[in-house]
Amino acid sequence: MDVTLLGTGDTTGTPTPKCGCDTCARARERDVERTRFSVHVRNERTDESLLVDASPDFRYQFLAHDVALPDAILISHIHFDHLDGLGNAYRLVDDVPVFAADETDPMTGRSVAGTVSEKYHYLDTITVEPRSPFGSFETCGFEVTLVPVEHPPLLCYGLSIEDPETGAKLSISGDTNYGITAAARDVLRNPDLLFADGIVPAAHAEAHPAGGDHPDEEGVYRTFGSKHMTVEGARALAADLDADDYRLVHLSHYIPAETAFEGDMAVDGDRFEI
Repeated sequence: MDVTLLGTGDTTGTPTPKCGCDTCARARERDVERTRFSVHVRNERTDESLLVDASPDFRYQFLAHDVALPDAILISHIHFDHLDGLGNAYRLVDDVPVFAADETDPMTGRSVAGTVSEKYHYLDTITVEPRSPFGSFETCGFEVTLVPVEHPPLLCYGLSIEDPETGAKLSISGDTNYGITAAARDVLRNPDLLFADGIVPAAHAEAHPAGGDHPDEEGVYRTFGSKHMTVEGARALAADLDADDYRLVHLSHYIPAETAFEGDMAVDGDRFEI
């Protein structure tokens, strides 16, 4: 399993346009980026590739990184930074299945799959394939399982990707707070590699209107507001799930410059063989 992080940033990315903060300046100095989230997973056995989330930076990401166009796409939820790159499928790919959850979201009255179908009805090159959470399905020679996570007010899904031949396993938390259910954690558990959503350090919860949530025994918040894990929460999740290796993703430019590029904090183009 050849895994490439095409996008590792939050909704504005790092560097953020026209931002002069120390973290954005440090990113420019280091010539690194965190564009909007997307993961490319290639199966060396079948020479097929699965794209997890279609970033609005789709075109730039595929120009910047030496990876094949996808044979299948999975959409975790309908926020624009995970979905709106799907329009790039036009005239680039042919007959690509797009997998998404089939649960009806009370907020929208549609499932993720239904929203994708409605929004991209004009794309003849894709076929939306609804899938039920906790039910494994096959694509690109992988076994993939969606699990609901906690990203209020919308439904959102994490996932595991396993190679049944080699036993390699990648887990992705999805956009979520720390309050992931035990059943979902069981699916994500024991990965060779975990990508965990960690948007800011816990100290930033003091500035959020909703504060923080899911404090640990020392009172450190593992959730920032209600939608995302803190850096501390993402690291705690990696430990909870017994991940052999992990990286923090969906990182914002509000992480202090002196710690923003530590070893477990991903940048675009990071690659892994598992």
